[in-house]
Amino acid sequence: MKTSDNNISRKDFIRNSALAVAGLTLIPNIMTASPFDEKNLSVKGKMSLKNVRLETGFDYQNGEVSSTKTDLFYVEVENGKIIKISPNQPNAKAVDAKGLLMLPAFKDMHIHLDKTFYGDQWQAVRKRTGGIKGMIELEQKMLPEMLKNSTFKAEKLIELLQSKGTSFARSHVNIEPTSKLQSLKNLQKALENKKKGFGAELVAFPQHGVFYTDSVPYLKEAAKMDIDFIGGVDPFNIEGDIEKVIDFTVQLALDNKKGIDIHLHETGDSGLRTVEYLIKKVTENPALKGKTYLSHCFVLGKLEAAKQEEIAEKLGDAQIGIVSTIPFGRLIMPIPTLYKHNVTVLTGNDSIVDHWNTFGTGSVLQKANLMAQLYGYSTEFLLSRSLKLATGNILPLDDKGTQQWPKSGDKANFVLINASCSAEAVSRISEVESLVHDGNVVF
Repeated sequence: MKTSDNNISRKDFIRNSALAVAGLTLIPNIMTASPFDEKNLSVKGKMSLKNVRLETGFDYQNGEVSSTKTDLFYVEVENGKIIKISPNQPNAKAVDAKGLLMLPAFKDMHIHLDKTFYGDQWQAVRKRTGGIKGMIELEQKMLPEMLKNSTFKAEKLIELLQSKGTSFARSHVNIEPTSKLQSLKNLQKALENKKKGFGAELVAFPQHGVFYTDSVPYLKEAAKMDIDFIGGVDPFNIEGDIEKVIDFTVQLALDNKKGIDIHLHETGDSGLRTVEYLIKKVTENPALKGKTYLSHCFVLGKLEAAKQEEIAEKLGDAQIGIVSTIPFGRLIMPIPTLYKHNVTVLTGNDSIVDHWNTFGTGSVLQKANLMAQLYGYSTEFLLSRSLKLATGNILPLDDKGTQQWPKSGDKANFVLINASCSAEAVSRISEVESLVHDGNVVF
């Protein structure tokens, strides 16, 4: 499992991590008590940790990365930032991290915190009829009841994400004539209640179509509120007019200095035309470069290899990112091709348990594990690079094995995991303020 006391096996780490967070196996080695407790903390957000394991570089055999080197360090945190990293002081009076591996806290970059059954009575997915428009009709019937306790359920879902090491999410939130702005307001209450240990950016999401159910006035109002992206969904299948929907979305984002994140499930010609038209509009409006994303974008998985390369290159040039849930049924997304053309790739759980899906685990580390399996990322180097899918593209080591995280001045936003036996998050630090949750102390 490891080549020396200070080297870790990336395969065991990422494999056992996913098993742990997916709940597929019993994990007797998970620490049941957090190393953090209130008596270990000094006042006013100041804290020191000893026996913190950090990645320090790669070991090589015959020019190939064979393992990842680690060592123990002493880390000082103050006012939400790492202020000093120094050689370990095992006898110091400090929080004992017990050799746990410190990694950047995980990020779930596609989830719907506002509409979930999680924390409430179990409900399975109902039989679907009428495609996406049939689901819109179902939602219109279900949402009034779901909204009654959506703040509570969002808080419970946030707690699940936290237990898997996630401290940040991009959440789509319904903006349409049934919910109006209530779904957004209820979620904002939940986020305010959880702000000490969790952060989020919000997408105003016209789940029922921009024009199909006349969501325009509500989207315009939401765009002036505390949201970050203008969303969208399948402009051809729902609206029958790609250009009209994209033009509206782009202009609303520009007028309100927001980003764009559009759900695109369409896998045929309409899906490709949507991608190409969005690339055209972002290229014409450079202010949207680096702020525009396509969620799912399943059409990429249906293209021939040459066309995948062409579209990936155009996405990279326009700085349009892809937020992928990795596979979709038998459809595998061309993530290595996207990486090749410098396309930002993010991931998320999408649904944990709701009327769309009931198979979410809350773990983005499981998504990284799945990606590594799908694309044959079996070497130590490629496995180490897979981690960035869970961390929002932050890695401890760069491609040459030089340590680039953590550094003095970085936000104290990290997870401590047992790298040798499982990667269930046993404690997490995102802000240096204590909050007891499920037996762990979260900062």
